[in-house]
Amino acid sequence: LRYDLKISLEEAAFGLKTEIEVPGSEVCETCRGSGAKPGTSPKTCPKCNGTGEIRRTKSFGFTHLTEIETCNECHGRGISIEDLCRECKGTGTVQRLRRIKLKIPPGIDEGYELRLAGEGEPGTRGGPKGDLYVVIGVKPHDLFRRGGDDLLCEAHVGFTQAALGAEISVPTLDGKARLKI
Repeated sequence: LRYDLKISLEEAAFGLKTEIEVPGSEVCETCRGSGAKPGTSPKTCPKCNGTGEIRRTKSFGFTHLTEIETCNECHGRGISIEDLCRECKGTGTVQRLRRIKLKIPPGIDEGYELRLAGEGEPGTRGGPKGDLYVVIGVKPHDLFRRGGDDLLCEAHVGFTQAALGAEISVPTLDGKARLKI
């Protein structure tokens, strides 16, 4: 599962603790992911005998051709459900918004991915949850632009200041600083 998060340059520089809302699938609590109505259970598919596929073999003299296709009754699951769960309609999952606490480290840059293990989509047939990847985007700043690990900004200096040297005030993320030219 992927989630794109835009943050400011200040948040990227100093780090951030935040909470995000991620839309995604959750295992249905009513049927516990089985897809069957509570009190009932899925049965082995009678058409494919639980394999999820139909095999047809054709013979042409000494040549045998086996054709395999997904079972159209159970759609490859190997089970059939007579009474579907009302909550998830037999899918075993429901769509929900989840709130996840996230800590963004200081100095993160555009395009970095934070991997949150086990926070992704639930696995099929009761498998473990996947991972959530939070992809960081940094909004443009009015004064600064990033050059690798450095912050760059323009400061206008007059000819005499450049020729004779001077001390000027320049903006930083923490306030103002004095710069000797």
